[in-house]
Amino acid sequence: QVQLVESGGGLVQAGGSLRLSCAASGRTFRNFAMGWFRQAPGKEREFVAAITWSGGITYYADSVKGRFTISRDNDKNTSYLQMNSLKPEDTAIYYCAATRQVAVSRTVLRLPSGYDYWGQGTQVTVSS
Repeated sequence: QVQLVESGGGLVQAGGSLRLSCAASGRTFRNFAMGWFRQAPGKEREFVAAITWSGGITYYADSVKGRFTISRDNDKNTSYLQMNSLKPEDTAIYYCAATRQVAVSRTVLRLPSGYDYWGQGTQVTVSS
């Protein structure tokens, strides 16, 4: 079993930055592709970013490309989401997720159904 715990959320003004962390339990973290999703009130959970097990390939939603950066440190069992130039529309609960699938396509990594484990979420609020 893998447990994921997000941290780093908070309240920030538009144009500001936050860095979210996702700490994973278990020695198999380095084998998992990781993703970040977000869900605003009244909206469906949407893909934000994903990273392969090695960190060599990353994917981003068009809405965050150029502003957000996903990374991971397999020695620390932690994934990160650096968020810069934040906008009010980035306000949401942010979730990290992990998948056990070894070979997973970029299409699947963009879907909530492509992941096996989820964190509890961390609130990000961007004021205008």
